[in-house]
Amino acid sequence: MGKGQITKEKLDQWIKDYRWMINTVEQLQMEYRYNGAKIAQYGIEATLPKASGQTSDVVFTEVVRRNKHLKRINEYICKIQEVQKRVDKVTEPREAEVLYWLLEGKSMRWIGQHMALSHVTIKNIKENILESMLS
Repeated sequence: MGKGQITKEKLDQWIKDYRWMINTVEQLQMEYRYNGAKIAQYGIEATLPKASGQTSDVVFTEVVRRNKHLKRINEYICKIQEVQKRVDKVTEPREAEVLYWLLEGKSMRWIGQHMALSHVTIKNIKENILESMLS
């Protein structure tokens, strides 16, 4: 990511945030596809000359707001990629199963019930996952 070494705490937080970050990126990509389709549909009008004049402060402020959001989205993408490139380091079947459900946004308690293991055992497995992903 270019901002120093990835710690266990950072990686743990990225795994917790993985599902909503993926959802946010997917939503933004869908909006871009939708807006792109609208532009293509009205392509001829897009080539016509526009009225000249200054951009209002309201429009500029909106552009700045969206730009900040896009920068945040790019940070999400970097975090998602860091997690994704480490997934294959988890080779034990139980650990891989726990990681899968964590990335799907499930709680450790839910995973424990699903796998018939205590949430404490799931917590220990998660610690092993983090160690494997950082090695």
